[in-house]
Amino acid sequence: FDVRFLPNPHWDEALRPLSGLDQPVSDFVLQQPLAIEFVDKIDSLFGMLLPAYRAEGKSYLTVTIGCTGGRHRSVVIAEQLKSWLIQSGQNPRVTHRDISR
Repeated sequence: FDVRFLPNPHWDEALRPLSGLDQPVSDFVLQQPLAIEFVDKIDSLFGMLLPAYRAEGKSYLTVTIGCTGGRHRSVVIAEQLKSWLIQSGQNPRVTHRDISR
């Protein structure tokens, strides 16, 4: 999923050096109504897909979230999805490939 449709924290001088793991960046991204709607729709999609994957005997599902730099928006959204998955009894593994760039 490409989340470049969300405003980019990179352009805020105070947020630029931070990552999506930092609360100010998370707050910035999640204050966007479209971000919340997007996460809700993905949660709904996972709610449909995960039982179907289990029923087919699949042991994992790979999902990628991307943005321009991989430090801000994608990290926040991935962390939100991780929280939902944990609450749903899943054991997600999240890797933020470009967070240190």
